[in-house]
Amino acid sequence: MSSLTPVSPGDTADLTDFLREVDLTLSGLDAPTVHLWIERDAVGSIVACTGFELSDDQEHALIRSVAVHPLTQRTGEGTRLALFALARAAESGAQRAWLFSRRSGPSWQKLGFEAADRDDLARALAGTHQVQHFVQSGQLSREVAWSRPLRAG
Repeated sequence: MSSLTPVSPGDTADLTDFLREVDLTLSGLDAPTVHLWIERDAVGSIVACTGFELSDDQEHALIRSVAVHPLTQRTGEGTRLALFALARAAESGAQRAWLFSRRSGPSWQKLGFEAADRDDLARALAGTHQVQHFVQSGQLSREVAWSRPLRAG
């Protein structure tokens, strides 16, 4: 794969199609508070993405949109993308990472995440697009939350 590049306004339509294909949330993709990166293959198709959104106080990061094309799953690419997002969130000053995942809990646990209270996540990250979407749509009650510190100590 090529390297990760920040999402630009011209990428939004392709990114929306990719995230729809891998069944991930589409809210806020073009918002300046959502930090996203993508990889494209040799023909220009998006084959991977990753990102995060910071809380209003910038203490918490909601890891989101970590996905690889179905043909490259189980190759370690998802872990690489997750670690990239975690590192960028820590560089932005966040102290704790959170995420929603109903399907990939074991993978996130390998990266140090533990099950968390979704209401705690919703309080810490109330201003984020994904949390607002989940609250407004009623989806929050069906989500599974995970969390881990970003810095030791």
